[in-house]
Amino acid sequence: VNQYEAALAGAKTFLVNGLITDCGRIVREGKSRMDWFDLSTLKEPYRIEGKKTMGLELAEQLRWQLPDVILYPTGGGTGLIGMWKAFQELAAIGWLESPKMPRMVSVQSTGCAPITRAFERGERFAEPFAGAETVARGIRVPAAVGDFMILDAVRASGGVAISVEESRLGEWMQLAVSREGISVCPETAACVGALEQLAKTNWIKPHERVVVFNTGAAQKYLEAIATTLPRIDLGQPIDWDAIERA
Repeated sequence: VNQYEAALAGAKTFLVNGLITDCGRIVREGKSRMDWFDLSTLKEPYRIEGKKTMGLELAEQLRWQLPDVILYPTGGGTGLIGMWKAFQELAAIGWLESPKMPRMVSVQSTGCAPITRAFERGERFAEPFAGAETVARGIRVPAAVGDFMILDAVRASGGVAISVEESRLGEWMQLAVSREGISVCPETAACVGALEQLAKTNWIKPHERVVVFNTGAAQKYLEAIATTLPRIDLGQPIDWDAIERA
C-alpha cells in the first residue's frame, strides 16, 4: 500500500529486489549524477528533530511525568533516538516533574534482530543481520546507520533490546484488536509480544506505567492479515448449521 501511496502523490517510485540497505546504497551511488538529496535514515538532520515531537507530546499528555517504560519497534531507530533526545532536553530546561527517565525498550523480530544481538553481546555497534526476513517491514533493517545511538539510548536509560518470535506477530496483532479495538501493524505487534515477555519475567512490574507506540495500521499489511472467509451462497438455502459451526 505504501508504494502505491507514494506513486499516487506523484513521486517517481522504483521497486528494488532487495532490502532497505540496498535502497540506501542506490541513493548514495546515484545522488550526484541524479542531483538527489539523500533523505534516508540519519543522512539528514531533520528526522530526529521531527521524531522528538513524540517524546514532547507524550510528556505533555502525561503532565510532564514520564512513564516508567516505553516500548518502541526499532528499525532505523530514529523514533527511539528522537524521543530520548527530547527527554534529555526537557530535563535540561526543567520542564519535567521528576528527573527519572523511562526505560527504553528496543523491539525487533527474530527475523531481523541486529540491535538485540549487539545489546546481548555488549557491543556498541551492530553487525549486519544476514538473511533478514520479517513481515514487519518497518523493522526489516539489517544494518541500521544509527545503531550506536540506539544502543547508547537503551543502555543509558536502563532499558533493554529484545526480539520476539516472528511466527507470533499475527497472534499479537489479533490480540491488540480483540482486546483494545486497535488495528496495529506487525511492528507494534512485536511490542505487544515484548510487553508480554517482559511482564512475565517481572522486568516490567504490575504497578508501572508503560507506553507502547503504535507506528502503523494493520490495513497496510494485507499479507499479514489475509484470511479465507466462509461464504454464504444466496443461490442455495441458507445452511444455518454450517454457519453455527464456522
